[in-house]
Amino acid sequence: MALSELYTEYNRVWIPDAEHVWRSAEILRDFHVGDNVLELLLEDGTHHYPVDPSNTRLPPLRNPDILVGENDLTALSYLHEPAVLHNLKVRFVESRIIYTYCGIILVAVNPYKQLPIYGDAIIHAYSGQNMGDMDPHIFAVAEEAYKQMARNHKNQSIIVSGESGAGKTVSARYTMRYFAVVSKSGSKTKVEDKVLASNPITEAIGNAKTTRNDNSSRFGKYTEISFDKKYQIIGANMRTYLLEKSRVVFQADYERNYHIFYQMCSCAHLPEFKNLRLCDADNFQYTSMGGDITIEGVDDKKDMEETLRTFSLLGLNKDFQSDVFKVLAAILHLGNVEIRNSGDDKSSVPPSDPHLAVFCELLGVRAEGLVRWLCHRRIVLVAETVVKPVPKERAVNARDALAKQIYAHLFDCIINRINTALQAPGKQHAFIGVLDIYGFETFDINSFEQFCINYANEKLQQQFNLHVFKLEQEEYMKEDIPWTLIDFYDNQPVIDLIEAKMGILDLLDEECLFPQGTDQSWLQKLYSYLDANHLFEKPRLSSQAFVVQHFADKVEYQCKGFLEKNRDTLYEELVDILRDSKVIKGRILLQLLFFGYTVDSLWTPYLTVMGKGVKVKPARPRVKPANKQLRTSVGEKFRSSLSLLMETLNATTPHYVRCIKPNDEKLPFEYDSRRVVQQLRACGVLETIRISAQSYPSRWTYIEFYSRYSILMSHQEADLNDKKQTCKNVLQRLIQDTNQYKFGRTKIFFRAGQVAYLEKLRLDRLREACITIQKHVRGWSQRRKYLCMREAAIILQQYIRGKRTIRAAALKQGWAAVMIQRHWRGYRVRQVYQLVRLASITIQAFTRGWMARKQYRKMLKEHKALVLQKYCRAWLARRRFQTMRRLVLNVQLSYRVQQLRKKIEEQVNIFGSFILIIQIVLKNIPGRIAENNTEILREDHEKEMEILKEEIKRLKEERIGLNRKLEEVDQMNSDLQEQVIQLTKHIKIIPELRRDLSSLQNQRNNVDRKMKQHQSFLSLYRHFEEKAEELEEVKRELQSQVEELEEENDHLKRLQQIESEAKSKLRQETSRLTAENMTVTNCLFISQDFEEQLDQKDRLIKKLQTQIKSLETSQKGTDTSASAVPKDYLGMLEYKREDEPRLIQNIILDLKPKGVVVNVIPGLPAYILFMCVRHADYLNDEAKLKSLMNAIIGGVKNVITSHHKDLNLLSFWLSNMYLLLNSLKQYSGEEEFMKQSTPRQKKNCLRNFDLSEHRQILSDLAIHIYHRFITVMEKTLTPTIVPGMLEHESLQGISSMKPTGFRKRSNSIYEDLDTYTISSIIQQLSDFHSTMTQHGMEQGLIRQAVKQLFFLVGAITFNNIMLRKDMCSCRKGMQIRCNISYLEEWLKLKDLQGSNAIDTLKPLSQTAWLLQVNKSTDDDAKEISEKCTELNPVQIVKILNSYTPIDDFEKRVTSSFVRKVQSLLQDREGSTHLMLDTGYRFQVTFPFCPSSQALELLQVPSSLRLDFLTKI
Repeated sequence: MALSELYTEYNRVWIPDAEHVWRSAEILRDFHVGDNVLELLLEDGTHHYPVDPSNTRLPPLRNPDILVGENDLTALSYLHEPAVLHNLKVRFVESRIIYTYCGIILVAVNPYKQLPIYGDAIIHAYSGQNMGDMDPHIFAVAEEAYKQMARNHKNQSIIVSGESGAGKTVSARYTMRYFAVVSKSGSKTKVEDKVLASNPITEAIGNAKTTRNDNSSRFGKYTEISFDKKYQIIGANMRTYLLEKSRVVFQADYERNYHIFYQMCSCAHLPEFKNLRLCDADNFQYTSMGGDITIEGVDDKKDMEETLRTFSLLGLNKDFQSDVFKVLAAILHLGNVEIRNSGDDKSSVPPSDPHLAVFCELLGVRAEGLVRWLCHRRIVLVAETVVKPVPKERAVNARDALAKQIYAHLFDCIINRINTALQAPGKQHAFIGVLDIYGFETFDINSFEQFCINYANEKLQQQFNLHVFKLEQEEYMKEDIPWTLIDFYDNQPVIDLIEAKMGILDLLDEECLFPQGTDQSWLQKLYSYLDANHLFEKPRLSSQAFVVQHFADKVEYQCKGFLEKNRDTLYEELVDILRDSKVIKGRILLQLLFFGYTVDSLWTPYLTVMGKGVKVKPARPRVKPANKQLRTSVGEKFRSSLSLLMETLNATTPHYVRCIKPNDEKLPFEYDSRRVVQQLRACGVLETIRISAQSYPSRWTYIEFYSRYSILMSHQEADLNDKKQTCKNVLQRLIQDTNQYKFGRTKIFFRAGQVAYLEKLRLDRLREACITIQKHVRGWSQRRKYLCMREAAIILQQYIRGKRTIRAAALKQGWAAVMIQRHWRGYRVRQVYQLVRLASITIQAFTRGWMARKQYRKMLKEHKALVLQKYCRAWLARRRFQTMRRLVLNVQLSYRVQQLRKKIEEQVNIFGSFILIIQIVLKNIPGRIAENNTEILREDHEKEMEILKEEIKRLKEERIGLNRKLEEVDQMNSDLQEQVIQLTKHIKIIPELRRDLSSLQNQRNNVDRKMKQHQSFLSLYRHFEEKAEELEEVKRELQSQVEELEEENDHLKRLQQIESEAKSKLRQETSRLTAENMTVTNCLFISQDFEEQLDQKDRLIKKLQTQIKSLETSQKGTDTSASAVPKDYLGMLEYKREDEPRLIQNIILDLKPKGVVVNVIPGLPAYILFMCVRHADYLNDEAKLKSLMNAIIGGVKNVITSHHKDLNLLSFWLSNMYLLLNSLKQYSGEEEFMKQSTPRQKKNCLRNFDLSEHRQILSDLAIHIYHRFITVMEKTLTPTIVPGMLEHESLQGISSMKPTGFRKRSNSIYEDLDTYTISSIIQQLSDFHSTMTQHGMEQGLIRQAVKQLFFLVGAITFNNIMLRKDMCSCRKGMQIRCNISYLEEWLKLKDLQGSNAIDTLKPLSQTAWLLQVNKSTDDDAKEISEKCTELNPVQIVKILNSYTPIDDFEKRVTSSFVRKVQSLLQDREGSTHLMLDTGYRFQVTFPFCPSSQALELLQVPSSLRLDFLTKI
């Protein structure tokens, strides 16, 4: 169909507009060939668009609304500039989507707002996905590059370009972050963190605030990220291009210098910056020129902390950092050096200038030499050398040139040190390069920098055009479609104009060789040599500029400054002064700056030590300083580095990201069409569109075409089984011109406008169908109304026309009938009343009798309860009294023994002092004999002897007192023995109470029961008597133990008596008293041991009582099958210690879960292992038990580790570990686990060991197996979720597919994968459930596993909806709800409703409801805010913005409605994450579930080769 035939009534076109670039208009009348006017309807009235019949150029057609908002611009049916501009606007403003594909280009519009679409969850969602399967994203481009590198083993490049402020730096940063996350190596070197840490440093030294961007990159950067053979990051390398050195010494209004200067000034007060003599930034000339030293929302101090942190993270030591800051501070001080005008073209610098002194101090140079060569210049002639003063202007230029040169060298040095830090010892296998480079620029005043930037973009555009054609050719060849050459714009003439011989750059370098060369003389050469070139023009109104016709636009360049910037001269005298600095000679960094060493030569030893890494390639080729006239110019350097870059890009597979700046005011989600279209023209997007439009831009698979346009097929065509042939037949019938489409192997290729024509045909068919349906419905409705009106009219006519005369006889008969009815009805009512009254009296009598009997029984029960309470409370009171008395006696005993001990200690101390006195006296006796006479000595001796005798007498009396206290202690021991006897007597009270209780029970049974119940009670009473006898035996054992304790006590007393009669002398008396003290202490210990034994006996009595109660309850519920249990077996398996490895090998390591025996009894291994554990406990062999438990745990761990991907084996051992854990609990003897056990199981409880610690270890092992089991199921289920829940059309006849025509990359995966449906998901879930059920897994554990799987299904489906705009439609919501209902039916079928698994799908269910509900009125917004409780505001707004109509009669969600919903949700608290965490795991619990399996009946199959086990 010809394109002109589409200009029919109601279609819309685009016409040019001065304000909005393009404006939409509707066609009022069909256009025919030969018409002179196209009648259009605008918003402000009718417009006549003139048409030239000789050259029919009609305005471009507008795409149907159904095609607007596409993910890929090339999928639009009409490909032209207004369509691209409008599609971007709809996505950006209405849907708040910033990324759009344009063929192989990712267009990124800067939102000027932080969006929640860059988290790790988003990265993992895009990881492993094909490009085009999900919404456009920078992560999709990064994933495509990473995947192609891994699959094709070829290096990749991501080219990020755009204007300043368009978001290039952020986009490049996100790509590197993506690679760091998906290729996480886990190495200790943290290479990924270092790669990301290089960004803050490069931004600090290379980014600055401009009028267009607060963080504008003032240099180009190409970062190579190196990967090893496992495709994990091992290092990186950066190359930089065309640093804007002039910004160091000059900034325009409202702009800033590089960030690092302001960061340093903000930290000038810190100790490490004190020696730099810094102050506020507004005090330095180089940082205050723009007049704006701060950036709103940016804290320079915090940024400086981040810069220092990344310096340290990259391993750049403190000395290096100090050198960097010294050089930067020196540059700031150099800018403040005052140069004065001395007259006669002379200049001077005051010697007392403080900034000059600081500069010389920081760099260690002589101030005199620096001042001299700033203000003078050396001219070398043939015969002599002349030193000539220079005027102030040239001196200032020399100062600024020195500052620029220092900063440029410092920048290069830092970049190279970063490259060194990012190198790793591993060998590079491949790399992905990220190019962050400036886009095409045109300003009011364009200079040398803009010329170089546009030159670079010309080269990149040429490379881009060649790559686009290469991909197109590959696509056509893959689909077996003939390749036809397409005419495209070749910018090679522009490149030749710039870089060829006698081109602009060549003439510029030639002019720079002449000392007297000027910008004007160079411009005249351009006029004379290039005047004939049609791409070069001379401005009409200016003689200081030239115009170059670039691929994007014409650009006028001002020639002023071209020569100076290209020369980039620096006087040798100033460099020589810096070279003579002592400080510079001691610092390797400063040597790099000024001694002419290359970075490669200085760091080669270090690189050799580190191993072979990425070769460091400097951005600027090495300058040869031998001949000043042969120095390389800036243009030549840039051309060389650009050639090297193009070689690198041509050797890699490129991926393109074009960043667009939507407005100049930096307002969030504001769209300026004029600014956007300028950038689209400059970045090559429109050229891509133009190339695509010349061929076959729209491309559909046969399945997509059949699903979308089956409505246009006849019944005969739709019945064909071959859908591919059906599509061909239908298309040949609908479009007769075969040149408008081509059939490929897997796709149909359409020319521009053909998809819109098919959509028109489809819409016409739907409109006809709607009209037909409306016609029949309205006819049926009108017929129904007519029939109702006709019936009503007939009835009215019947009553009106009828002659119904009422006569007197008829009235009398009617009155008589009424009287008869009255009397008859009264009689019937009286009969019913009497019957109801009699029944009520009878019911009341029986009810009152029943209530009286109930009251009597209640009073009788209360009386009996009072009797029982009386006896019980008396017994409890006596027990409490005896306990209190025993405690009081114990306290008294302890207190008295303590007092006795204190007195003994006091006596020992007194006796020790007395012995000291005697020793002193004995020592003084010889001296006294020598000094005094014999009589005096004798008298003194007699007095002393009398004193000693009295002291001895007193000590004997105290000894007697101590003996009495020992007797009191003995009396206390006897009292304690009496208490033991009384406690033994109390045991007899228990059978007495039980006999009383049984007698009361007998009385009640005599009233309520028959004689048979009495006989059963007598048998139970005899059982109680047997238990009482057992208690008597226990009492006798306790009495025997008490007697033994008494004998031991008597023996101790005899020992005490023997020791008390030992010696009589003074020293013997002392030892005796000490022995008595020890005896008292021993008595205290014995009494304490005795008390502990009593407590143990009390606990034993309580335990016996509980056993009596449990036996009584178990006796009543004894199972009849217990009598059939063989008495010969105890449910244990005996094995020898040396057979333990064989047991573990056969029952754990070599056991296969698919065996016949295992299927019959799923928990057989757990039962066998537990029976072996029971036998080890029965033997009281602790070493054997511990060895067996450790072997079991170790064996299961080995099996799980070796088969961590085997679903059947994991399910089998999870079930068995859970069963073994329950068995250990059930047979532990603890009351809480024995409630549902049989008497036989209670009898077989573990006797000797507490295995609670081993139970905890088994529980941890079971948890580990469960998580491994869930992981394997998730990996198996994940590939089926998105195709089954979202992509498959589960509702027959309702197609949710929208015409996209997206063209995947030629290198993307094209193979037809397995098609999954919702049935595939349900079948997979059934297989999991069958496996778990077959292995005997407990239902509670199955419910937890199913709940976790349902959460995974809901989370993955929900996350894909969040990242796929094409899935946000009303019909897709219907299909999702249908699929959820299928899953709910499956839960009912498997009896798993109690798992609450369906609750995990609530976010998905509410999402499906949100896609289906009306979204237009305030009531709709309120309903959405009330019902979507499981979704956070970010998710709700994302769904509303992504809602995509499938047909023209569906409406888009307006921005005002979205704002209404946002206002209603602004107070809602909760998570702000866009995605659900698919890795979230619910906490697993292992509820206790007792087993009814009788261990004594279990047989060990011979197939298990366990003949060394013996049943006990």
